[in-house]
Amino acid sequence: MSYAVAVRALCEFTARAGDLDLRFTPAPTGLEGMAGHAVVTGRRGPDYETEVALSGQHADLLVRGRADGYDPVANQLEEVKTYRGQLESVRDNHRVVHWAQARVYGHLLCQSRGLAQVRVALVYFNVVTEEETVLVETHDAPALAAFFREQCERFLSWAKTELAHRQSRDAALEKLAFPHGAFRAGQRDLAVAVYRTARDGRCLMAQAPTGIGKTLGTIFPLLKASPGTGLDKIFFLAAKGSGRGLAIDALDTVNAQPAAPGLRVLDLQARDKTCEHPDLACHGDSCPLAQGFYDRLPQAREAALQHFRLDAPTVRATARAHQVCPYYLSQELIRWSDVVVGDYNYYYDATAMLYAMTQAYQWKVAVLVDEAHNLVDRARRMYTGELDQASLSAARYAAPKALKKSLDGLQRSWNALNKKQADRYQAYDMVAPGVLAAVQKAVGAIMEYMAESPLPQDDPVLAFYFEALQFMRLAEQFGSHALFDVTLSDVGVASAKTRPSTLCVRNVIPAPYLAARYAAAHATVLFSGTLSPQQFYRDTLGLPKDTPWIDVAAPFQAEQLAVRVVGNVSTRYRDRERSLAPIVDLIATQYADRPGNYLGFLSSFDYLRQVSDLMRERHPSVPIWLQTPGMDEPSRAAFLARFTETGQGVGFAVLGGAFSEGVDLPGKRLIGAFIATLGLPQVNAVNENMKRAMDLRYGEENGYDYTYLYPGMQKVVQAAGRVIRTEHDVGTVHLIDDRYRRAKVRGLLPRWWRVD
Repeated sequence: MSYAVAVRALCEFTARAGDLDLRFTPAPTGLEGMAGHAVVTGRRGPDYETEVALSGQHADLLVRGRADGYDPVANQLEEVKTYRGQLESVRDNHRVVHWAQARVYGHLLCQSRGLAQVRVALVYFNVVTEEETVLVETHDAPALAAFFREQCERFLSWAKTELAHRQSRDAALEKLAFPHGAFRAGQRDLAVAVYRTARDGRCLMAQAPTGIGKTLGTIFPLLKASPGTGLDKIFFLAAKGSGRGLAIDALDTVNAQPAAPGLRVLDLQARDKTCEHPDLACHGDSCPLAQGFYDRLPQAREAALQHFRLDAPTVRATARAHQVCPYYLSQELIRWSDVVVGDYNYYYDATAMLYAMTQAYQWKVAVLVDEAHNLVDRARRMYTGELDQASLSAARYAAPKALKKSLDGLQRSWNALNKKQADRYQAYDMVAPGVLAAVQKAVGAIMEYMAESPLPQDDPVLAFYFEALQFMRLAEQFGSHALFDVTLSDVGVASAKTRPSTLCVRNVIPAPYLAARYAAAHATVLFSGTLSPQQFYRDTLGLPKDTPWIDVAAPFQAEQLAVRVVGNVSTRYRDRERSLAPIVDLIATQYADRPGNYLGFLSSFDYLRQVSDLMRERHPSVPIWLQTPGMDEPSRAAFLARFTETGQGVGFAVLGGAFSEGVDLPGKRLIGAFIATLGLPQVNAVNENMKRAMDLRYGEENGYDYTYLYPGMQKVVQAAGRVIRTEHDVGTVHLIDDRYRRAKVRGLLPRWWRVD
């Protein structure tokens, strides 16, 4: 068995040295890089070959990749690199890697075509000026073969270790038994569906209730499928820390088996949680952990991989021992991990690291998306870009003279748009062409300036640049999946005509952006307790039309949960005053009949305050505690700590907030819930425009449901799901609103419920 490695990965491993240097310099976008390569190849002769597939073997190491170009007339192999600004801005440690790649490709070309020698060229292409700088070396085949052997030998001892790890891992996975012996009810059905998805290389939507062990029920079959399908890695993606924690625990359980596969499990943490010196810039002249980072990396990497559980404390301790940055050590460890656990954004964001690495290193990956109902809103935020005029004002004030003209031009175009707008908020059919052109001009000017004179991290011009770049890229991809809207400010203005505003390219349907992510993965499994109606998620998330959907039977009995509709109360905004007394009296009556711990869910903090105030007034003997806006981690922990086996009282929370999903309170820690809302998003100008976009895309018969009903009921079912967590729990859920009588609404409730 050979260990396969991409040319890029080989050279980055063997040739990188010196400092970690992440000072921002404008780099070409992916599209600009592709366009730059096209310009270079377009200038070559008719015999010029592009994307030349090459591979070569050294001992147990298979090296493969695609050389950018080869000119058989000049006998010149070319590695093309795009850049902005001055060529001197391409750092030395990057150039060393570039030359290593070019020489390895040179050897592979000589070997495949029987060449005695070849000209090896680095072509640096400025994407702005379209100027080429061609650096050429001439090598004979034996010299290139010696260089290739040297790189392979440097990598080979590591590769042998990695190959042994993978062989041992795969052998253990083939024999691996389910850690808990027997599957739970429904868990086997889920596991079989996931295994087949990995085997066939496709996507799967799985609605699976709490209590069947979804996390292990999806991880285990993917691990079992890995040897046969040749999976390199599994990415477990979650919306919240609780989901990541469950995944880490499940993988610990797998690794604790007698014939353990020794899985390397990396828990990716955000930079702001791992940076040792947040006040310092990420380069060797500022941060001591960046200085000589790549020189100390090999020892740190080797030490880290002595551990199977690569969580934040383990990575940080290793990084401290070797004096390297823990955040970038964890990024390096992605390459050598079997399972990577992280947030959605690591794979689905526009600049997602796991997606980019999968593409660059040609990995075969499977992706698990935990609580996938959250991906709709999360992806909308990922692909929404706002541009605040206050940010432009700060940039104009701080800008050097060279940037004044372009920023002033943008200010004039922006003000002209504001003056045409009569209402505070307005949506448009397209991004204002004049404003977009001015944003593009300003972004281009800042890019060119920074290519010559990098700006400090705290510079307002740099902050504006990042906002404008995101806005511009989304505006350039504007279509029926998005809105362009303008919101005029109410702050510090004397006249409506002079009011500043916020521009927003607002994503409504993330499907066009997510489709490429599914295509890049061998298999993707999206699972949740609330993933229906299936067509809503298939449409909005951009899943292939043939994606199967399974609804795993719940392990619970209807007798465990009394579901009561309170249909004589309306919680609509106009009826809230009249709803207060019936709600608090209902809670008090239920509490008197069966004292214990309850959760009460309301649609807003204002509604929560009104209900809790009246509760204290009319029923002071019932203990209550409240969720408050902006609760920090200790405050949330204190809220949940009130739910003990012997505790009694009612915790009031906002539906869709921190306590309506991802909270596990089994047994008598929670015996009931009151849900005084349908959870529908607020009817406002933004949501109404989103509804119109849904109408146009999916038909008027679906627009309301896609915008309001389905997202609202998903929150209701998630909140109610806090009550029954095990096959032994018993509880009560009160659904308080007359709209719960409607057949369409009831059709969105779990099948196993018996609603009174």
